Amino acid sequence: MRITEILNQNIRENRPTFSVEFFPPKTEEAEAELFSTAEQLGSLGLDFVSVTYGAGGSTRDGTVEKSEALKDRLGLEVMAHLSCVGETTEALRGTLDKIAATGIENIFALRGDPPRGESKFVPTEGGLASSTELIELIRSEYEFGIGGACFPEVHPEAPDAATDLDFLATKVEAGAEFLTTQLFFDNQVYFDFVEAAEARGIKVPILAGVIPVTSFGQTKRICDLCDATIPESLEAAMVGAGGDPEIELQIGVAYAAQQCAELLIRGAPGIHFYALNRAPATRAVLAALKASRPWERAATPTAA
Repeated sequence: MRITEILNQNIRENRPTFSVEFFPPKTEEAEAELFSTAEQLGSLGLDFVSVTYGAGGSTRDGTVEKSEALKDRLGLEVMAHLSCVGETTEALRGTLDKIAATGIENIFALRGDPPRGESKFVPTEGGLASSTELIELIRSEYEFGIGGACFPEVHPEAPDAATDLDFLATKVEAGAEFLTTQLFFDNQVYFDFVEAAEARGIKVPILAGVIPVTSFGQTKRICDLCDATIPESLEAAMVGAGGDPEIELQIGVAYAAQQCAELLIRGAPGIHFYALNRAPATRAVLAALKASRPWERAATPTAA
């Protein structure tokens, strides 16, 4: 099923969409953990999962293989990521053909980050220069549902928020049917971004990207890479944990559960969890949300 159909149905029924991002594992042990995590989280009623795509196609085959396995072995609705980095247009078509052959119906279209060690994106000769161009290719030649990324705290390469929103609008005009945000911790950042996007004419659903913190050090490194801000209150709480992993996990779960509840009460159409292929924190947050059903306390029906 196309994700836009899932979103529209959930919005009509005033219930949120829950999804999780995974990445292709590199070892047999990591693969076992991925499928264990996917099975545990899937049992809580996920609407879909996504599988990332490495820079320069470094996990291209793994993305297709693991996407297909999650669909066939666990019965999950899957969205495969696809990026332009290091790929010719013909290679992208080849990957799209492989994904279509698996029966997967959704693509998350990205330009992609430069390969490790490179600071600037350089289009591959014979390739595409942006996520908008990739979306145009997919929309013109395939029947996939298409999602796109957005950045509540502004894309690191954008000169300002207005320019970033203008580019985001081109993604939607090209055919992106829904958007998923980069991770964030301050909900007001999300609400302000959604308001600005709507004012710019961007009317598609915008899923909130949330990472339940399990390791503060790891999360800080991720935030540094994507220019996401950690609120002073959360950082102070994590520092106060003194590096104790169990306390960091407890703080991370409590913070994410509260963050997600507020997002849903105030109308976010869904939560996309960055689970880092591990179940405990995301499972705890998702189970708490399913039990407490905060969206039913929303003043208005769930909407983008």
